[in-house]
Amino acid sequence: MPVAFRFACNEELYLCRLRIAYPTRLGAVHFLPHSQTFFLPYPTEMNQFSTVSNTSRLQAITETGGIPWWKRALDITCVVLAMPILVPVGIFISAIIKFVSPGPIFFQQERIGYRGRPFMCFKFRTMLVNADAGVHRGHLEDLMASNRPMSKLDGVDPRVIPGGIWLRALGLDELPQLINVVRGEMSLVGPRPCLFYEYEKYLPRHRGRCAALPGLTGLWQVNDKNNTTFEEMIDLDLHYVRNHSLAMDVGILCRTIPAVIWQTYQVRRNKRAAINRALAANKPVTEPVKESSYSRTSV
Repeated sequence: MPVAFRFACNEELYLCRLRIAYPTRLGAVHFLPHSQTFFLPYPTEMNQFSTVSNTSRLQAITETGGIPWWKRALDITCVVLAMPILVPVGIFISAIIKFVSPGPIFFQQERIGYRGRPFMCFKFRTMLVNADAGVHRGHLEDLMASNRPMSKLDGVDPRVIPGGIWLRALGLDELPQLINVVRGEMSLVGPRPCLFYEYEKYLPRHRGRCAALPGLTGLWQVNDKNNTTFEEMIDLDLHYVRNHSLAMDVGILCRTIPAVIWQTYQVRRNKRAAINRALAANKPVTEPVKESSYSRTSV
């Protein structure tokens, strides 16, 4: 049953009706009036919020009022229309992965989705089996703490299987997430679902991005994501949460293919630059190199 609960938010007191919506091991999500949702970190710690002195741990995020009907309709319509093309592409990618790398075709990973709910996210496997996840974790923590662009490790990551860098650059590794879209755990458009250890390090402002369904593409992805910082990504995601509409989603979908092409070009350019740097680092600088070059032109 709803209960009366008194707490402080932005230095004001509210008397609200509180209803538990979805208890998880990450916390319990509660629906509150005045278009706001509050995350109480753990159900076992709820008694700590019985006084105003403990309310600093309440983490407020903008509430969009649930998933709009048009978003679900757009997702299902696009998936059904694209299925005749995506199924053969998926079969082809599966064959490539099986050929170049022993192990499973698909990769499953727990992600944090809508309102902090964990779900199992599907992807095509683009890394070696039992790859060290600590490499990505350290890289992500460094990006969150710094002001550097959110670049991936793909170009210099030995864990990536042959051809995996291109699957990732083209976003083809994320095609299995259409299963998550059909199941209602994701949408075609929305903030990217974060990892559990990433979510744990979020500030209250950062967790506001979970007030929308996570998506395959989003406002961050079509705004040169590899050259934006972590805080800029959060700003884009929060802008989407507060202002998303049917027109915005359609616009983002239309901008996704050009963004993927540009991202693929950047990956190709960065990979070529990395190769040139490696060749320059290993290139002999002694005199015989010049003599050899002279000899070849003389012959």
